Amino acid sequence: MTTSFDCSDPEGRSAGLARAQQAIAAKRCIVLPTDTVYGIGADAFSPQAVATLLAAKGRGRSMPPPVLVPRLQTMDGLAVDVSTEARALAEAFWPGGLTLIFHAQPSLTWDLGDTKGTVALRMPNDEVALDLLALTGPMAVSSANRTGSPAAQTAAEAQEQLAESVEVYLEAGPRPHEGSEAIPSTIVDATASPLRIVRAGAISVEELRAVVPSVLDLGEEPAPSASDAGPEAEVTSPA
Repeated sequence: MTTSFDCSDPEGRSAGLARAQQAIAAKRCIVLPTDTVYGIGADAFSPQAVATLLAAKGRGRSMPPPVLVPRLQTMDGLAVDVSTEARALAEAFWPGGLTLIFHAQPSLTWDLGDTKGTVALRMPNDEVALDLLALTGPMAVSSANRTGSPAAQTAAEAQEQLAESVEVYLEAGPRPHEGSEAIPSTIVDATASPLRIVRAGAISVEELRAVVPSVLDLGEEPAPSASDAGPEAEVTSPA
């Protein structure tokens, strides 16, 4: 049975978080607010729950959901080969609009879809989301809409699209907040060296480069090194 909770009310928020935690433990889907738009979430470690999430959206395994985490330290439990540069970006922009793609811990028994051994991690800057993640642990979360339809900015909008495929809806008002533009997170591939932006979003390349100057923008190629130039390369002085 689908239930909606008003998280703007302290009692509703407490009851909603408890009920959402129960739904996640039962391998069912919930809708929660984030700092960008509303998301549909499921237990990241349950292949059954993730499959239910993808089916609710009408999405196949070729588009695996990212994983939201409650704290920065969770990154090391889910990812391997975390570079100094990637860690610096997480420390600077989490919680917030930055998603980082890592090589997934090979020991984890999860199935997010056709990830090719990677996982996309983000820590959202939303109190309700973080409170829920503190209760449930990492969650697979995608935008709360049917694939091809607009992303929901309230839980009520999400319910119009997802209906009974979601057990608990946590309503916390418009996301992003009124007066703010709905901008997706910036996605950075942290499996590459140098790090590379693969989707522009809330965090600009200038902001990223203030922390890690070598970050490559969309479509940008790394500058050739001296060894790439070959032995006959001419070295000129700057004008």
